[in-house]
Amino acid sequence: MKKWAKVRVPASTSNLGPGFDVLGLALDLFNEVEVRVDRKLQGVSIEIEGEGKTSLPRNENNVIWKTMEKVLSKLNAPTAGYELKFINRIPLARGLGSSAAAILSGVLAGNAISGSPLKKDEVFQLAAGMEGHPDNVAPQLFGGLCVSVFNGKNFEVIQPALPKGIQGVVCVPDFELSTAKARAVLPESIPHKDAVFNASRTALFLSALAGKRFDLLKLGMEDRLHQPYRKTLIPGFDGVLEEAYRAGAFGVALSGAGPSIFAFTPLSKASGVGRAMEKGFSSVGVKAKAMALKFNMKGSEIFSK
Repeated sequence: MKKWAKVRVPASTSNLGPGFDVLGLALDLFNEVEVRVDRKLQGVSIEIEGEGKTSLPRNENNVIWKTMEKVLSKLNAPTAGYELKFINRIPLARGLGSSAAAILSGVLAGNAISGSPLKKDEVFQLAAGMEGHPDNVAPQLFGGLCVSVFNGKNFEVIQPALPKGIQGVVCVPDFELSTAKARAVLPESIPHKDAVFNASRTALFLSALAGKRFDLLKLGMEDRLHQPYRKTLIPGFDGVLEEAYRAGAFGVALSGAGPSIFAFTPLSKASGVGRAMEKGFSSVGVKAKAMALKFNMKGSEIFSK
């Protein structure tokens, strides 16, 4: 058992257009969880800074603590006597993996304070299972671009190489959209031609990145599985995409379940694309903040003593 542990988990953008529940990419924006052992405490104390400071629970209902408690129980470690401090930089319910980051942080923190008996793949299987799908957990844990699938028993992940010369821009509107609400608008089934459409776009997207054919990313990030339905929940969606492409973006898509929108851009045009996306939201009366973010290649980081 360690006396202190700290975990650092990056944000992620998932789907990237056609790769619904399969593709995810880690970004340089981080949440941190710090744990100190204090056996004088009867339960736990929780301090929160940043996103969710005034809205997230500071008791046994906190997602990070609930997840951490499950891991501690699994490892036969004490489930009381901890001081927790959360520094949240990932916007909540905006399509940047905040819920996955909370679950992964809890698993990593519980494992780290227990001396890290769980191997990295065990952490992945546990966190992805709790989240229900691996598209955000995988890049947040392993870093970079991840392709994740369920083989019927476990989650598998592979990390295609990312080319140089491109950057990510995410535009975050000033309203929340829960994953549950965003999934509720999706149809139970889709036409066969739409499945073929998305399979072709996913293959093209990955091939375009591998071959540095950035001119094909716009075509490769088209989608018929979720964006046509979810965009009804996001004022200005089509206009934001148009503005981003007009400003020089290579490819643009909904970030996760939304409402944030993600773009691949040339390094020299990231700030201009960000301003254009803000303008697209502003044209329909929605405030938004754009962030130019590097791809995170390290994934989660763990420190303990």
